Amino acid sequence: MTDAAKGGAAVGASIEHAAKVFAALAGWRRYALTFCLGCTLTFTLPPLYLFPLNFLIFPILLWLLSGATTRRSAFFTGWWFGFGFFTVGLYWIGNALLVFAAKFIWMLPFVVLGLPAVLAIYIGLVTLLASIGRDHLERAILFALVWACGEWVRGHFLTGLPWNLIGYSWVGSDAMLQLAAFIGVYGISLVVILSACIPAAAAERTNGRRWLLLILAIATPAAVWLGGTMRLPAAAPDNQGVGIRIVQSNIPQKEKWARQFQQRNLQQFLDQSRRDRPDWVTHIIWPETAATFFLSNAPDLRRLLATVIPADGLLLTGAPRRESDPVKLLNSMVAINSVGEIVGQYDKFHLVPFGEYVPLAQYLPIQKITQGGTGYTPGPGPQTLRLPGLPPVGPLICYEVIFPGRVVDSADRPAWLLNLTNDAWYGRSAGPHQHLAQARVRATEEGVPMIRAAYSGISAVIDPYGRILQQIGLGIAGTIDARLPENIKESTIFATLGNTLFVVLLFFVLALYVALRFRKL
Repeated sequence: MTDAAKGGAAVGASIEHAAKVFAALAGWRRYALTFCLGCTLTFTLPPLYLFPLNFLIFPILLWLLSGATTRRSAFFTGWWFGFGFFTVGLYWIGNALLVFAAKFIWMLPFVVLGLPAVLAIYIGLVTLLASIGRDHLERAILFALVWACGEWVRGHFLTGLPWNLIGYSWVGSDAMLQLAAFIGVYGISLVVILSACIPAAAAERTNGRRWLLLILAIATPAAVWLGGTMRLPAAAPDNQGVGIRIVQSNIPQKEKWARQFQQRNLQQFLDQSRRDRPDWVTHIIWPETAATFFLSNAPDLRRLLATVIPADGLLLTGAPRRESDPVKLLNSMVAINSVGEIVGQYDKFHLVPFGEYVPLAQYLPIQKITQGGTGYTPGPGPQTLRLPGLPPVGPLICYEVIFPGRVVDSADRPAWLLNLTNDAWYGRSAGPHQHLAQARVRATEEGVPMIRAAYSGISAVIDPYGRILQQIGLGIAGTIDARLPENIKESTIFATLGNTLFVVLLFFVLALYVALRFRKL
């Protein structure tokens, strides 16, 4: 036997031994390890992007699953994994309750532990169904298939929460991000999880097949990176697009709505909007609810805002709106021209449960977390606004940007997307970084640039390939002066077909599993 063959045999023996050791774990040791693996999986996501950890975490999870002797054990192998994943991945939501801790701190255990416990059910069902597989390869393929389906369900069921999809672990690379333009982030998740799970099957294959599986797993992200590199232009094009200024105030959330600070806060926005502004900037963008007034009922205030708006330009700002008959409170974007007239508006349609409204409010004796006792009313849905001096724009407020395939009016596609948000609730945490990553993927999927104005960060100019051209970091007051990037002239495949290719990939993986399942029958 050659030295190479001996080395390969030694590696194979080590993998087989590791698989047997993990499969033999039972009781609290099994569940403690799966919990720790789930916690560690969050390191593959923004802001760390340590995606090679996927190739370690998922094989170990599948080897643990192979030792589950009952359906209950199979389910809780995944549930504890998911509980660790969502507890660490979504810890930052609890920061929102600490802003007004005297009122909401009692909810903290329900958010930081209860929400992860519920979301972990999805992954418990994944491992339960994957345990049907008869060997490591079957379980790996079935696990990837069900995991990807579970992410899609999680993104739609009960208004959806498609946060921390495993596909975002590849977003740290501009080149690997390009796959989103073809199959969207759900499709990327399927590719990521499939390539990460296949090495688990190396524990029970002959040497030749073992190395084939390992090479296939590693070659998948390498091929995606190479293809993305070829798709990316050498540099962002020099364009003469509309000049914009993004204003990031970094005013503390506790002081944002306080009456004693309202005049000071407004003056800060006004000063930042005019200070050292280049002549070519014609449009000013403020973040979500930067104007804490009902602008439609305040002509004097609109005239004050108009003093910082360039001639023939606009101010696009987040602001609450109030309608009567029936009474409605709306979270909106309002466009004001240089004489103080409102020339366009957009109402947020995908509201945050418990943040902007309370589900089943007639039965639950709790308040929404944002200011005011009245819940917000959703707007009609995605729309494209045509505003003076600007290409057609698709506004998105806050977390509306996290929903793949549901960010534009498909019948009237915009030339760019505008995301106004307020991540000040979450402080210096992973949350704003994760939110920014999702905005980058939406721009790539749709093939249009994204302008992101955040109250405390991270504001950014994103090109249609998902690359960040300029940004203001988290927790910094500042401005960005930029030219609006051009969109991609031809629609991306995802923009044309949506999740169709993702569904095709699902059926392909299902067919592969069926072929393996019945190969010896």
